[in-house]
Amino acid sequence: MFRQGQAQDPSFSSLKEDILKKRLRRLRTSPSMRGLLAENVITINDLIQPIFIEEQATERTAIESLPSVFRETEISAALAAKQIQNLGIPAIMVFGVSHHKDSSGSDSMKKGGLLDRMISRIRDAAPDITIIADTCFCEYTDHGHCGVLDKNGDVDNDRTLENLARQSIIAAQAGADIIAPSGMMDGMVNAIRSALDQNGFENKAILSYAAKYASCFYGPFREAAGCSLGATKGHAIKSDRKTYQMNPANSEEALREVALDIEEGADMVIVKPGLPYLDVLTKIRQRFEIPTFAYHVSGEFAMLKAAAERNWLDYDLALQEQMIAFKRAGATGIVTYGASDMARILGH
Repeated sequence: MFRQGQAQDPSFSSLKEDILKKRLRRLRTSPSMRGLLAENVITINDLIQPIFIEEQATERTAIESLPSVFRETEISAALAAKQIQNLGIPAIMVFGVSHHKDSSGSDSMKKGGLLDRMISRIRDAAPDITIIADTCFCEYTDHGHCGVLDKNGDVDNDRTLENLARQSIIAAQAGADIIAPSGMMDGMVNAIRSALDQNGFENKAILSYAAKYASCFYGPFREAAGCSLGATKGHAIKSDRKTYQMNPANSEEALREVALDIEEGADMVIVKPGLPYLDVLTKIRQRFEIPTFAYHVSGEFAMLKAAAERNWLDYDLALQEQMIAFKRAGATGIVTYGASDMARILGH
């Protein structure tokens, strides 16, 4: 420190003047200044709300591992969809909780099945909302895998493609706007695009889970959707989904997956989970310049809720910070169980 009356070193004075010229704190002096200069912003149009619909349920039930999230009945789902639409949230992603499971998930491939009914009900109740149909079989098979199994207890890729085509037609006929295959089958986009086009659904978009990782963060979802893995009728099955979902160690592989899906006709892609794979999200946006969504998955959301319940963090602030992280990384939009909470925070 310099004492009063002591001459300052000319070199220090020069350095101080240079620092003052470049003081970035001037850009953070007030909330209005920070808002004016924000590089990224979350709006209601960035949000997609997932919803679980349980067939044969007589009342909506709370999901223990996903605080504030419910399994809706087929009746309450219509009301929930209307409320989501009234909040201004532009899209809803639909998941079924089936009570008619079998080895192939056949209930999701037929008229009058749960997939058909729940999309039709939401379409009638909320005509202006965009309905995204998650097309996979884990919620509809008795073994919990994402397709029909081969003799080794692993998913038979090509037989599952045929079923995905059937399932997608059912979803499109029921009123889904976007088909979102999430099973990570090779060739799934091509199979679905061909089926849609051949059945008069050329304008139905495909949102491919092109980079879906074999993650531990899906745990609460599997309770919510009732799709945990388990042997059936004494037959052993693969104990995880690592033969078809991606290795968390790889990012360049995700770019190859996305390139193939775009070539096959994907209109948009999802990175799942979200926060642990922000680098992958950024690479995809920079490489392909295609609409790219992040899935803020059940485990990520549940951790926020659990910490907030213990007063370890402020839920609203933490949720906002995570949402802006997705946007900063390049996300076109975000699938999150906190979509309705974000709508409230945004004043809707």
